[in-house]
Amino acid sequence: MLIRTVITFTFFLCFCCCSEAPKEDQKNIRSDEEINTEKTIPEDTQYESYEKFILFFGNSLSAGYGLKEGESFPDRIQERLDSLGYRYKVVNAGVSGETTADGAGRINWVLGQDIDIFVLELGGNDILRGLDINYTEKNLRTIIESVRTKDPEIKIILAGMQSPPNMGEAYSKALADLYPRLANEYDVGLIPFLLDIVGGNPEFNQPDAIHPNVEGAKIVANTVWKTLVSYLEKEN
Repeated sequence: MLIRTVITFTFFLCFCCCSEAPKEDQKNIRSDEEINTEKTIPEDTQYESYEKFILFFGNSLSAGYGLKEGESFPDRIQERLDSLGYRYKVVNAGVSGETTADGAGRINWVLGQDIDIFVLELGGNDILRGLDINYTEKNLRTIIESVRTKDPEIKIILAGMQSPPNMGEAYSKALADLYPRLANEYDVGLIPFLLDIVGGNPEFNQPDAIHPNVEGAKIVANTVWKTLVSYLEKEN
């Protein structure tokens, strides 16, 4: 139990989106601005060969902070889709530092594009700031309902988060209940814990001990794929 507690506390730091990569590594890393402007809204000419779109709406974990182009977990999902013949294009709308309130504030702008599958990866920065879970729940509901209003046919997948033990038993229990409850209520997909295996494991995190490294991102992609694959439609 002690080991599990330490691991749980350590992975929680992964949601911190303000830290910098070591200076010697910065030359190989794209900035958050580059990531966000490149991946948030696609140009039509880039997507002509794809039939459907998967949008990842999240924070630095989706954005691929500290990783080179092609190394984030949404990038790994795209690789797998292509290799298996799925004609889906991944759109990475991850923004470092994003809270659920930030997400609720920009969701309508993001919904201006075609979306077939919407993966919602937010809440970690709320936890980091100790925000009231009722507040987080309200914002997650706003995002989900906005997507449903845009198009009830969009498939939604919710990425679950967990709380460190120092937040207290009541908070941890309420958070553990939140994501499954919302997934059940809205009848959406659920990734039980996005950072399963990766969280708290130095082998799978960058030197800052905050963000997944290249191998960690591959594992996160595998975790996401387990839920995502059942929502995919393959063209004959």
